[in-house]
Amino acid sequence: MVRALQVAEKSAGQMFRFLTAGESHGPSLTAIVEGIPAGMAFSKAFIDEQLRRRQGGYGRGGRMKIERDAVEILAGVRHGRALGSPITLRIENRDWANWQDRMGAEPPETQPEPVTRVRPGHADLTGALKYGLDDVRDVIERASSRETAARVAVGAVCAQFLAAFGVQIHSHTLSIAEVGYAPSEAPDVGAVSDAFWTKVEVSAMRCADEELTQRMIERVNAGKREGDTCGGVFEVVAAGVPVGLGSYSQWDQRLSARVAAALMSIPSAKGVEIGGGFALAALPGSQVHDVVRYDADTGWGHLTNHAGGIEGGISNGEPIVARVAVKPIPTLAHPLSSADVRTGENVDVTRYERSDVCVVPAAGVVGEAMLAITLTGAWLEKFGGDNMNEVQRNYEGYLATLRR
Repeated sequence: MVRALQVAEKSAGQMFRFLTAGESHGPSLTAIVEGIPAGMAFSKAFIDEQLRRRQGGYGRGGRMKIERDAVEILAGVRHGRALGSPITLRIENRDWANWQDRMGAEPPETQPEPVTRVRPGHADLTGALKYGLDDVRDVIERASSRETAARVAVGAVCAQFLAAFGVQIHSHTLSIAEVGYAPSEAPDVGAVSDAFWTKVEVSAMRCADEELTQRMIERVNAGKREGDTCGGVFEVVAAGVPVGLGSYSQWDQRLSARVAAALMSIPSAKGVEIGGGFALAALPGSQVHDVVRYDADTGWGHLTNHAGGIEGGISNGEPIVARVAVKPIPTLAHPLSSADVRTGENVDVTRYERSDVCVVPAAGVVGEAMLAITLTGAWLEKFGGDNMNEVQRNYEGYLATLRR
């Protein structure tokens, strides 16, 4: 009872939150977003563009040829402005038309054939054991990365909120399998021009280097020929974030922890670095820590950004930079051996579900969404208000105190 009251109190005081619902082959994906201030300019076209970006990238599978993701706004927006009430978003699954007999809510006249062979590396086994299921289809449908379409829609709402204060979020691909930038040649995304991001957006691998893009494509093709899949690393950056988001007061208020958790929630994410990340562990402190400088015109800053824009769990005014390691997709055209969850029988080959070969470029777009969602929550905690004018006033007042 005490625990329930604690959860209720936390929820009641939470300024921003969201939920998603829906199965991969169900009728639709749905998201409810609560806490966006009234008066925020709202663009459906912008959300649709982010959904299109998520569906792109070389190495995507047949599902992307079926779906044409677009958002339907069911609540919380009127005449291009957020109302301050919960926003409800819906994304239709066009493939639902082919799955109604297997995924309908009502009991079917004839039970579809169950899925009992689990795929190594997927949620199949853990989900089936946790929830007491002997048809893995019940796991597959929600554990599928299809759910990230709803998160990208939510992140697009948050990106519009942050853009009102000058915050911009981008991502790009650093590597596919063993093909990528040399450590000393990776671009400093905190200092690149708009032209760099234009190159990223036209690249099939979301990589600004044309020669490297072609090598990445060739690597994906090699994996496809072998019936295998490819992972990689993407980098995401948020520019224009002020000092002061997050806190060292409690472990779960640290912005670094929140960013890492959000990025690790992306399906296939297996590692997160902020700033210099693991490479900093091999260096002496004199080469790691960012020297602080004050300028009468520009205010507080640093000579470098090894910290990735976060110190002590608080944003420090530099661009927030994080990298995510994405494992290869676990569904293989030449499946690994596995076991049957009903019989316990070890089998030579598990089943093959329609899948991608490489999702790293698309995962970067999801990473942008998760970073936008995290920063929006922290932003509203720091500068919160019920309408955009109030948030703007709080934000500008805070910046004035920093200048003083």
